[in-house]
Amino acid sequence: MEKCVLTTAQNNAKDKMAKELNEETAFKISIKTLAGIAALIFTLVGMWFTLQADIAEAKELPKPEISKMEFDMKDVNIRQSIKNTERNVEKLEERMIRMEDKIDQLR
Repeated sequence: MEKCVLTTAQNNAKDKMAKELNEETAFKISIKTLAGIAALIFTLVGMWFTLQADIAEAKELPKPEISKMEFDMKDVNIRQSIKNTERNVEKLEERMIRMEDKIDQLR
């Protein structure tokens, strides 16, 4: 008896899963879903064409060149920033030493 019930349940499951897609197969899709799919497609196509236009424009632009003068100016600026930072660190070290001396005097 149990075997009979199992085979019937298995046959029902197979019948539900074994449907073929053919010319007579019908899908139920709401108008709202169709509109959403259409909006998504239009958005993706619009983004694609915008991206292609941006790429074409970028190809036509001249390549940016860094002149020797600009490079030298940036190099000098970076070196000055490093020197300023070194001076600030030295000042902080001096202040820290003075503070340590004051703390030692208070002990």
